[in-house]
Amino acid sequence: MNSVSVRVFRHLPIQWRSFSRCALLRQEVAQATTPLTIPVPEGMDKPVSPKIEKIVSEITNLNLLEVSELSQVLKKRLNLPDAPMMPMGGFAMAAAPAQEEEEATPKTVQTNFTVKMTKFDDKQKVALIKEVKSLLEGFNLVQAKKFVESVPTVVKADISKDEAEKLKEALSKVGAIIEIE
Repeated sequence: MNSVSVRVFRHLPIQWRSFSRCALLRQEVAQATTPLTIPVPEGMDKPVSPKIEKIVSEITNLNLLEVSELSQVLKKRLNLPDAPMMPMGGFAMAAAPAQEEEEATPKTVQTNFTVKMTKFDDKQKVALIKEVKSLLEGFNLVQAKKFVESVPTVVKADISKDEAEKLKEALSKVGAIIEIE
């Protein structure tokens, strides 16, 4: 044997041990890591296992008598009680107490009102435009004129009852027909 082959044979057990350690580590890492699952986006159905999918497809292929028989067998094996069937009128009886509860709750009081101009007197149009300009902040004469001419329109929304009444009174004096909603 030459000197090269002697060196190779001497180092062979050391190299073999390091190779086997790497192989063992690689195998342990592969066993330790579980495959990552990607979460299902909202609104989409989760994937179903093939076993469940097979059962569902077999059940959907059953006729009505077979479904009834399957139901009875499952109830027996799983010790499920028989659920009483609800009569057709049972839904109407259940709805009646809900209506009584609604009547028993106090009615909500309206706190926000909307003032709406439906019509105006053409003879008092100029006075109405001036009143709208003075009552509504940020309106110049041209904007007030366009506002009055675009009837029916909402004058103010989400205001208190007192403010709505004052606005209605002021605009009614100058020929506007006002509704408070």
